[in-house]
Amino acid sequence: MASLFSKVAQFAGSPKGKEMIRQATDKAQRVAKDPKTRAKIDEVRRRVQGGRGGNGPGPVR
Repeated sequence: MASLFSKVAQFAGSPKGKEMIRQATDKAQRVAKDPKTRAKIDEVRRRVQGGRGGNGPGPVR
């Protein structure tokens, strides 16, 4: 019996699989370039960083 990975790899190499991968890649690129998505990402980044901004010195060791 073929492993799940080999089945996925076989599908990815098929014409239908290649088309689905191309469509998913195109959609991901469109979403990443959307200003609303970029704003959401920036907001989450600010919350995770705790408002530190990331430009100051690192932790003192």
